[in-house]
Amino acid sequence: MEQHHHSISPEISVTHAHDPSTKRIWVTFWILLFITVIELLLGLCMYWFPNMAEWLHLAVKGVIIILSLSKAFYIVSIFMHLGDEIRNMIMTIVVPLMLFVWFIGAFLWDGHSWKNLRNDYDQYKKEEPTRKVEQKEHGAEKPGHLQ
Repeated sequence: MEQHHHSISPEISVTHAHDPSTKRIWVTFWILLFITVIELLLGLCMYWFPNMAEWLHLAVKGVIIILSLSKAFYIVSIFMHLGDEIRNMIMTIVVPLMLFVWFIGAFLWDGHSWKNLRNDYDQYKKEEPTRKVEQKEHGAEKPGHLQ
């Protein structure tokens, strides 16, 4: 029987070339890290300065929410590849998501309003501090005592 000899080594030696997509991942990493550090610093400022003005406190919370939403958009755009899709595909995902978020906010707002109105107008839910309760004398009738 004739044996076949291969002149190529079974080990494959290929020089490693950096994939161009890794640069995009690293840029995304640094952007998300930068936004996260800003969010943490803003949160720590709220913790370190608890007596800040109410409007400033709300403004810092608003900035944190905007930064969080921008991070979510960036993550969806890069890692879920939604940024590479056509506009109609993006709209079929974004519009229902925005409606869902709006519904949650509207239901929370309406539920809070209904709770407050129910407490104001429902006579059975109000406390009755002026109602007098008859008090019995101590020892008049003891439980388990037969006369």
